[in-house]
Formats: sequence, structure tokens, C-alpha cells
Amino acid sequence: MSDPLAQPLPLPCGVVLGNRLCKAAMTEGLGDSRLRATAKLDQLYGAWSDGGASLLLTGNVVIDHRVLERPGNVAIDPGFAPSVDATARARLRAWASAGTRAGNQLWMQVSHAGRQSPRYVTRRPVGPSDVQLDLMGNYARPRALREDEILGLVRRFAQVAVIARDCGFTGVQVHGAHGYLLSSFLSPVTNRRSDAWGGSLENRARFLLETVRAVRKAVGNDFPVSVKLNSDDFRKGGFSHVDCLGVVGMLNGAGVDLLEISGGNYEQPRLLGLSGRADDAVEVRASTQVREAYFLDYAAAIRRVATMPLMVTGGFRSREGMESALAGGDTDMLGIARPFCTHPDVARQLLAREIDTLPAYEHRLHLRPRGRLSPASPWLAAKMINVLGAQGWYYQQMARLADGRHFDPRRGVMRSFARYWWDDLSRAAALKR
Repeated sequence: MSDPLAQPLPLPCGVVLGNRLCKAAMTEGLGDSRLRATAKLDQLYGAWSDGGASLLLTGNVVIDHRVLERPGNVAIDPGFAPSVDATARARLRAWASAGTRAGNQLWMQVSHAGRQSPRYVTRRPVGPSDVQLDLMGNYARPRALREDEILGLVRRFAQVAVIARDCGFTGVQVHGAHGYLLSSFLSPVTNRRSDAWGGSLENRARFLLETVRAVRKAVGNDFPVSVKLNSDDFRKGGFSHVDCLGVVGMLNGAGVDLLEISGGNYEQPRLLGLSGRADDAVEVRASTQVREAYFLDYAAAIRRVATMPLMVTGGFRSREGMESALAGGDTDMLGIARPFCTHPDVARQLLAREIDTLPAYEHRLHLRPRGRLSPASPWLAAKMINVLGAQGWYYQQMARLADGRHFDPRRGVMRSFARYWWDDLSRAAALKR
């Protein structure tokens, strides 16, 4: 009996993915003080390349050195010479070479953080409008972009895609999800413009559509171009599932080879399987709550609209769940993230049928508050420590792999939370921009 996970997937551009497993994007934080790739990325992606997945997606590679998702981002900004000079390009080529050494695909995720850039790296973020991200006081009020700046960023996305191609990356992904810049233009909550870039869904989607078209034109028809899109922001008044279906219809004619379905943003971190503030949260479908993959029910509706292959990322932990998702036709690719931080060869183990359940440690990374808490405390204290502590735990395991070491299961959530902040603040202080 053939293995559904091992089946190849032809893409519209002509590239064939060797199996249905993808190491999904996770921000690495391993760039240097000049925002260039490093040997740590070579080590990490070399291990993942050997790990059996047919597709690896990088974390955010930002197109504006002034507006970072976090310190340690790799940036490719034509306006910042150190990020595009001969040294920077040589480092990108080394990263691409390591990340494709087993014959797999390595796609660069090209992104702009927008308003979701913390104060310690960006004093003046930008967005569609001046709507501030209210989260622990960590984000400054953004400046609304002018139309000429928007058009300049469209060109820059395309320029960065060409650099990625020329440096050996085998595809690119345009990041239009999770509340970053392109995603924030899609949401009525964060996009309050009254010009051609705001208002109707067609106008709110214009930045994303123009970017994808520009990237496709720049890299040619035989180079994979992917888009990451929220199935729903899960926020009242935000980018809804109905909006998503409309945007997918617009993307059908834009030359997209793989559409990755995710959801949520910093206020509603559904991408991590978590909810945010209750006062502006949208209720998740009951069937999604009991199914293994976070966004699979939403993908089923998207499948009826989309003409390109789909990938669902988030929550897959068992062979049974993965095979069921593929058999149902709701997704063509399976995006897996955190298990790769502890077991870089998890895809190979799945394909060899050495395991049927992916390693998971989230249940061990949970702070249980003691004593009485004010109504705000669970979110501002214990809940945020749990979110950032667990996130930091996986970042630190990823960093161990980048140093050529094995993961350390003994690290706790509080230690991980503290180290997360220490690492980011230290890297921010060392930035040379």
C-alpha cells in the first residue's frame, strides 16, 4: 500500500515536490548584527534538509531593515547596502546550498513586519493606518504609509524575490498572514484608509495582489511562488473567513503555486493554537476545536474556491490525522513546525514509519498561577508567560540545533521566558543599522 505522505505533488510552475511534508516557517533569530545570514542558519537548515521533508520554508526574511519582526531577522533591503552587498549574497548562497543539500526545495519567506515590530527594534513602525498594537506596551503607534511608499514596497518584494532566486533559494513565499504588513492591509480593524488601498475588500487586497503579481513577473513562470494567508483573523471586525474566500478567488489568477492556510495574529494567536483577549475574539468552529489541525475546517471551504494547491499548517501531530486530511482532499501539503525544533529528522521518521505520532512538549510548558488573580492578570501575566515562554523554549531548541547540539527537554517555561527576552534585547542592542 502506497504511503499518502510520500506521494509527489506537481505544482503549476512545473516543479514537483517529492512528498507531502513541509517544515513550515518559524522565525529563527539567527542573523548577525548587520541582518545577514550566518553559519548557524547553514547548520540548522542543513540538518532540516537531511530530515526528509520535501519543502523547507524559512522564517521571516524582511524587506525593510528599519522595521524588523524581531532582532536576528535576516534582511534583504536594497536601501541598506550591508544586506545586499557581495558578503551578504555569499552568505545567502551558503544558506541556500545547505538548505537544499538533500535535493529538497527551500523557499524564502519574504515579509514586512508592519505595525508588529517591537519598540526595542523599531521606534516608528508603519502600517495601512495609525492603529497601534496594544500588547504589553511593547509596540509603538505606526505611521500610515503613503501611496508612493506602498508602490515602492511592491517593487521591493519583487526585487528580494529575484535576489533569493539568484542566490540559490528554489522558491519564495509572500507572507500575507498573522497581522504583518500585507495582512494588516486586509483587515478593516487595522486598515481604515479611504483611498484605493482601503475600504472594500478589493481595495484592501490590492497591496497583496499587486505584490504577488510583481513577484511572479520578476521571477518568471517556472519559479515557485507561494502565499501565506489567514483563513480568519479570529478578531471581531477583522479579516473574516468570508473575506478570505474572496481573496483566494482573486489569487486564483495571480500565478500562485501553493497557498498556505493559517490564521490569527498577535492579538489572537490562533497560529499557536491559543486565543487572545476574550472581548474581541471570534469564536472558533466547534469541529475545529476537536480536530487535530487548527485550520483544516476552514481549508475545506477554501478548497472549493482555490484552483492552486493548498497547504494547512498548525496542529498536526499524528499520521492518522495527516492521512485523513490528505484523503479528504482539504489540503495537498502538511505544514509542520515545532516538532522540527526538537527532532530535525521527524519527516524522515514519519516516511520510514518509525513513528506515527510527532513529538510534542507543549503540555510540559505551562505555568499554573497560584493564589488569587485579578481579571486582567491571567492574560497579562500567566497567559503571556505561557505563550512567550513556550515560544522561547522552541526558539532555544532551534538555537541548539544551529550550534550542532541536541535539544534539551529539561528547560522550564519561566527560564525560557526570561531567556527569550534576554536574547532579543541583547540582539537588539547589538544591531548596526
